[in-house]
Amino acid sequence: MKTRLCLVRHGETAWNAEGRVQGQLDIPLNDTGRAQAQATAEALAGLDFSAIYCSDLARVRQTAEPSARRLALPVAYDAALRERHYGMFESLTYVEVRDKHPHEYARFRDKDPDFDFNGGESLRGFNERALGAVLALAERHAGEQILVFTHGGVLEMVYRHVTARGLSGPRDFEIPNAGLNWVELGARGLVRRRLGGHRPPGRGAGRPARLNLRD
Repeated sequence: MKTRLCLVRHGETAWNAEGRVQGQLDIPLNDTGRAQAQATAEALAGLDFSAIYCSDLARVRQTAEPSARRLALPVAYDAALRERHYGMFESLTYVEVRDKHPHEYARFRDKDPDFDFNGGESLRGFNERALGAVLALAERHAGEQILVFTHGGVLEMVYRHVTARGLSGPRDFEIPNAGLNWVELGARGLVRRRLGGHRPPGRGAGRPARLNLRD
């Protein structure tokens, strides 16, 4: 059997809706996010997983809980699955960041791989952490199918890896809240199976969701 991972972004939070940078701040789901978590559990019902892993931040734990109950599996929390640390950007909207910190905003916009938000996490370092965490889980469960709840930034790093886009390529793909993304572990690492395929009901249902890295 192939090694398969279902990667799920957390449901919506009030800060997602406001366009506010969350990063590693611990923001809970809003009502829409809780509904999305329930819809995800319904979508996963009847599938076989050997394990569930989850970022230790509240918005991800709350997204995972309905699925864990439905599948009758325990959840293992892993801080390596956290969102990127956005340092000085965290708690601000991107409009506020642009106005208050134009130089830093420009480095972020231009995807400077070594910009770390003056005390946060660089894109290069985050990519290494995120991919390392996902690959470690895949290797730990070789030949199995596992469920992983995480953040939009982690999913972006996985998407860039499996599509060979690199860190500086255009961000022209979607990672909706609570969407299901399937990858497999092949001889050369992770390969795409289906990304962004399932979009549970909620805010924005019925139309494409924009990739949101304020996660």
